[in-house]
Amino acid sequence: MGNDEQKARVMLRGGGNYIGSLLLIKFLKSMNTKLLMTISAVILGIAGIILSFLPVEVSKYLEMTGTNSIILQILGALYFGFAMLNWTAKANLIGGIYSRPVAIGNFAHFLIGALALAKVAFKNMNLTYILIAMITYLIFAILFGYVLFTNPISKNKSI
Repeated sequence: MGNDEQKARVMLRGGGNYIGSLLLIKFLKSMNTKLLMTISAVILGIAGIILSFLPVEVSKYLEMTGTNSIILQILGALYFGFAMLNWTAKANLIGGIYSRPVAIGNFAHFLIGALALAKVAFKNMNLTYILIAMITYLIFAILFGYVLFTNPISKNKSI
């Protein structure tokens, strides 16, 4: 059992069952950062395009006032920018000291977003779109946190 497995078991011991913890550990050890970067780029890109080009419609759907549509449009630009960053960095080795700014930016974005969404979600559990966004952000925060705080496994062992 490696040091990462011991850390993960200690972290998961309080909240999860043993089998779930082992499955999570196995998934994290075999995780492909290219797949993570691609999926996050696609999700952020779709959200960015929708918010950039349809801010008024999204604002009406979310029952927000019309003045908030500019905030949604700027948020769309931010999402699209992150999507382009993740798409162009997907081929790079990410984790540990490699591409650290990309990993830090994604981890901070998804962690802070998950915490903010959790605050809103726990005040009003009827907002299912907030719960879905919170779960999505939480999953990405965990995955990017793992990428940030562990060393990547290079396919070329001679490096």
